[in-house]
Amino acid sequence: MSKRIFYFDLGSPFAYLAAERMHDVLGEQVEWQPVSLGALFKLTGRSSWSLGDPERRQAGMAEVERRAHLYGLPPVRWPDPWPSNYLMAMRAATFAYQDGKGHEFTMQAFRNAFQEGSDLGIPAEVLRAAQDAGLDPRVVETATQDPDVKLALRNATDAAHRLGVFGVPTVAIDGELFWGDDRLEDAAAQELLVSLQRERDALAGRAPHDELLAE
Repeated sequence: MSKRIFYFDLGSPFAYLAAERMHDVLGEQVEWQPVSLGALFKLTGRSSWSLGDPERRQAGMAEVERRAHLYGLPPVRWPDPWPSNYLMAMRAATFAYQDGKGHEFTMQAFRNAFQEGSDLGIPAEVLRAAQDAGLDPRVVETATQDPDVKLALRNATDAAHRLGVFGVPTVAIDGELFWGDDRLEDAAAQELLVSLQRERDALAGRAPHDELLAE
């Protein structure tokens, strides 16, 4: 099976949309990797579409709302303010995956943010999502200050950048990158092509042996 990685940041509404569709489009054998979008922006010299031009921001928000409706998701409720500082939230996500509750925390946090309008820049909201996901909020709060957790998030972000990730959501299929919620189907198609090629390669590798047996 191909190596499949989903890079996300909890502050991204498009990553939220991708997360809601991930299992349906790409199945469950996907590695979910928290990264810091703010750090990626610093590494790449880019900025968010949600900052700067008000018309671009409104168009982007309208597109998120349109896609949520198209996908059958609840109406989007935007946190106020949005975007915010999601560093603690991403450290909490990093710890949650280490603790075996990563997917539960990620989906709870995404839904709190974009279905309820919860501001994940507020520590109490991050800890509420953690508790709702089955984590001990006191342990999570401590973990977000743990140097090893901080380093894990930093290393994951740096590794994603070296691979070529410059934004989220991004899905990597054996290192080939697909950026955007609207590229999930392309990623699934690439996964199928890779699988078919491996099957062909395996058959080609067995062919000489099969011919010897036939003789």
